[in-house]
Amino acid sequence: MYAIIKSGGKQYKVKEGDIIRFDKMGLEPKTKVEFKEVLAIGNGDNFTIGTPYIKNAVVEGEVINEGREKKIIIFKKRRRKDSKLKRGFRRDFTRIKITSINHP
Repeated sequence: MYAIIKSGGKQYKVKEGDIIRFDKMGLEPKTKVEFKEVLAIGNGDNFTIGTPYIKNAVVEGEVINEGREKKIIIFKKRRRKDSKLKRGFRRDFTRIKITSINHP
């Protein structure tokens, strides 16, 4: 069984036991999280699509930790103009383990 959920303006395909990196939520480790914006649920041949969400469907998870990803270097150079720009970016994330998918 899998579900497609929405969190932070992004959509994620999750299964029970998956560990997913979401945008930073500012939660402590071992905190329980519920995602009520479930867009679709699939189970073998059965597939349910919400309009836009499935009523009473909940995906539950547990926060593992928060952290920062490796630095991404953004480098722009314009040839023959002596113009260059170097910047770095590190994305903050919250790592969550999906514990259950509840569908009525």
